[in-house]
Amino acid sequence: QVQLVESGGGLVQAGGSLRLSCTASGRTFSTYTMGWFRQAPGEERELVARISWNGRDTFYVDSVKGRFTISRDNAKNTVYLQMNSLKPNDTAVYYCAADPKATGWAALSRRGELHYWGQGTQVTVSS
Repeated sequence: QVQLVESGGGLVQAGGSLRLSCTASGRTFSTYTMGWFRQAPGEERELVARISWNGRDTFYVDSVKGRFTISRDNAKNTVYLQMNSLKPNDTAVYYCAADPKATGWAALSRRGELHYWGQGTQVTVSS
């Protein structure tokens, strides 16, 4: 059974940092693109960051550029999201995802076609 399990969420004050982890089990994801989405109450799910299988190519949504860093350790089947300078509008449930496709993730997500999802971890940033 393939599982993606997120951890590292929590409550933090504005300006603080958190590091999210997503560990995969049930298969190796070393050839998969992996990424992070987030969904705030009443909002659509948003692609936050994505990283290629070898870590060389990354994507960030404009609102997190310069503050968030995505990385991966294929030996540990884990992807990370380091979040610095957190803001109250970063508050959301953060979801890990994995898919063989390297691009088009926002559209794939809207169509429900991304292969694997985690259960989500809550990040709350207080002002």
